[in-house]
Amino acid sequence: MSEKDKSESVINTGNNSPSLYSEDLAPVPPEKRTWGTWNYAALWISMSLCIPTYMLASSLIDGGMNWWQAILTIFLGNTVVLIPMILNGHAGTKYGIPFPVFARVSFGTKGANIPAMLRAIVACGWFGIQTWIGGFSLFQMLRVWFPSTEKLPQIFPDFFGLETGPAICFFIFWLLNMYVVYLGVDSIKKLLVFKAFFLPAAAIALLLWAISAGNGLGPILSQPSKFQNSSDFRDYFFPALTGMVGFWATLSLNIPDFTRYAKSQKAQITGQIIGLPPSMTLFSFIGVVVTSATAIIYGNTIWDPVVLAGKFENKILVSIAMICIAVSTLATNIAANIVSPANDFAHLSPSKINFRKGGYITGIIGVLIFPWKLISDPTGYIFTWLIAYSSLLGPVGGIMIADYYFIRKKNLNIRDLYEENGEYTYANGFNRCALTALVCGIIPNGPGFLTTVGLISKDAFPFWIENLYHYAWFVGFGVSFLVYLVLMKNKPAGIIVSENENL
Repeated sequence: MSEKDKSESVINTGNNSPSLYSEDLAPVPPEKRTWGTWNYAALWISMSLCIPTYMLASSLIDGGMNWWQAILTIFLGNTVVLIPMILNGHAGTKYGIPFPVFARVSFGTKGANIPAMLRAIVACGWFGIQTWIGGFSLFQMLRVWFPSTEKLPQIFPDFFGLETGPAICFFIFWLLNMYVVYLGVDSIKKLLVFKAFFLPAAAIALLLWAISAGNGLGPILSQPSKFQNSSDFRDYFFPALTGMVGFWATLSLNIPDFTRYAKSQKAQITGQIIGLPPSMTLFSFIGVVVTSATAIIYGNTIWDPVVLAGKFENKILVSIAMICIAVSTLATNIAANIVSPANDFAHLSPSKINFRKGGYITGIIGVLIFPWKLISDPTGYIFTWLIAYSSLLGPVGGIMIADYYFIRKKNLNIRDLYEENGEYTYANGFNRCALTALVCGIIPNGPGFLTTVGLISKDAFPFWIENLYHYAWFVGFGVSFLVYLVLMKNKPAGIIVSENENL
């Protein structure tokens, strides 16, 4: 049966389970797979040009790296994450299925909710971070015109770590995001066009300002590394590299949500190679140059571009900059951090949760994660946020790639992906091998995470165990990959369903 026949048989059959099937989760038929190479290149260029990318680079400078060390770290990290991006994207292109459905292959029809929720919670965190950036830009604009907004009475307990002015602007921007969700994702198209033209222009303008105010590129790029020796650099480099990989660890899993529309494997592979590492590196270079320049101009590094723009003296300039940051952030937030988790939440109950409800759930969790604390300093941004969630998503990636390429040999039974009693039902909908491998991949990084966030003393574990956390994505990916292959060795595809018959 051809790929077209396989896709259409699922769409047209009446045997699909309501708990597993919806129009959003159905395979994309071949005639609707129209994305070419440049569509994927443009997608990555658009997603890379965002404030968190700038902050990613500038945080490395603030952490002690010089310009070339920071750029090299970012380039290497994005080259590494490109590999699982392309590998997981293959199934989306071949079968037209989204990430939550692809996860059913290895985790089971019900077990797929576990990686879907892990990925969704991370997206909620990114939603909160982007919403905080947008809200804080509104606050920076207001305080220029109304300085009293900085002195509003404190209404939040100290535990929240929120000042009243920024908090109010954050919730206003949050409501704006929720209103766009209510209108539907189509309402964001014009904002994405605005972002595509404005943000690159604004980035170049900021680069030119930094070069001019910093007396040329020479003094800026000559800023030395703060590391005293190679050992100090190595201790910072590997956790930073893991953080760079973690930056796109979410998309390395749910990339089938996009590659399901690809014309061919060549289109998604070439497009991602052209779009991801180069655009991340180039935009990061701007962040590196501007942050290095702030050390010359202001005497200390300013890694947050919103804070930097707020230091400009011209009120009109500050207002324009902040409005544009808010609009472009809104566009990025809906496109990158609402669509995918909304689908993931819908996967929990396709008949009850639609895109709008999934978007509301994302918004609420995004606030509860306290995003303002995650990006309050570069250490928290890299070591607490990026590395922590990479320790959860790395194992999922290892399991999915091991299953698709080494167990299934890239051959899937599309019809059974949407049936409750098919090949991917395993034991009551859960593949125990995948769950065991997932836990095995997460456990080694637990001690390091607990010591990093201060929940336990650094002396509670041997140094080498604690240090595994600095390689969290790599450790989790490798352990889960190997454990899954070993556990599935004697359970080839096609007979695993018999495990369910014995229950």
